[in-house]
Amino acid sequence: MTAIGIHDIAIATGHHVLELDDLAERLGVDPAKYHVGIGQDAFSVPAPDEDIVTMGAAAAKEVIDRHGVDGIRTVLFATESGVDQSKAAGVFVHGLLGLPQSVRVVELKQACYGGTAAVQLALGIIARSPQERVLVIAADVARYDVDTAAEPTQGAGAAALLISADPDLIEIEPAAGVFTADVDDFWRPNDRSTALVDGRLSVTAYVDAFVGAWDDLVAQGGPGYEDIARWVHHQPFTKMAIKAHRKLAQHVGQPFDESELAVGFTYNKQTGNTYTASIWIALAALLDLDDELDGQRLAMFSYGSGSVGELLTGIVRAGYRTHRREGRVRAVLDARVPLTVDAYRELHAAGAATSEDTDRPRVTTAPYRFAGVRGGARRYEPTAQD
Repeated sequence: MTAIGIHDIAIATGHHVLELDDLAERLGVDPAKYHVGIGQDAFSVPAPDEDIVTMGAAAAKEVIDRHGVDGIRTVLFATESGVDQSKAAGVFVHGLLGLPQSVRVVELKQACYGGTAAVQLALGIIARSPQERVLVIAADVARYDVDTAAEPTQGAGAAALLISADPDLIEIEPAAGVFTADVDDFWRPNDRSTALVDGRLSVTAYVDAFVGAWDDLVAQGGPGYEDIARWVHHQPFTKMAIKAHRKLAQHVGQPFDESELAVGFTYNKQTGNTYTASIWIALAALLDLDDELDGQRLAMFSYGSGSVGELLTGIVRAGYRTHRREGRVRAVLDARVPLTVDAYRELHAAGAATSEDTDRPRVTTAPYRFAGVRGGARRYEPTAQD
């Protein structure tokens, strides 16, 4: 059987960054509440001329620049912070990247799980047509009300994955564990620009989905716990992944050292919660920073509130180290422009979507920008002007 999986990964994030030390000082709390309590150090904030489309297009451009467009007949864009109730965000990206017209484009939604659903759809497409490749984009902006417990867990970012036969990075194995429960732990009604969340219930729902997905993976003939060398998790905040993994270790009667997950936290601790992109940013960090993965089995847990969880496994391909992007990711993170708390909250207050005609100021230095709204329609353009 032909190996199918992840051929390449690229990530992007917002133009700005808010250091949680600054937020802690403003709120008069111990910074350890953030660094230790939730396991986060900073979060990305989009510029006024950035959104999920510009970040998703920036990540996808890296993949296209490296591999070209041959064989790409499908673009799957996963997000829970969509910019339109009808038009897929991926259609805007298709135009920005100049992709061929012989491409299907679809947007997927199920909270933070949508990117994994897109990967599963891509695997099925390639199983049927191994000569094709699928571009998967996961991009989100996590926004909560200010002065709430959720505020420090905001973030922004995107991941683009090229799914193909004979992949360079990871061969995804056939068995997967899935779990769904109707839970009101987190949601964003159509009339709100910020999400609603029940923090305690969200942790419980995440843990239940993780353990439930594991049990289903075992029932589907998946590998044993001892056969998995590394784990990566969706990270609303990194401490949630630790809590969930501790519960799973107890469930299967295995020891657990939380430091085993630390490498996969590296990028997410800086970007904050990126919803659909979170697990793939974690995977990128593991591939970039762990030197001992040749031929090793990874387990990847994806969770979307409401709730759906899925546990995938995959074998890291020999030679993965030659495809590392750590320098690029570090450069992107280091290039972010710091915000004061006042400046961040001003951007936050202006962040709600609108269909009113408006022009957006030129701020971002990313490849693409959100220019504004004309005749009720969103307009995007390359940042560089000829």
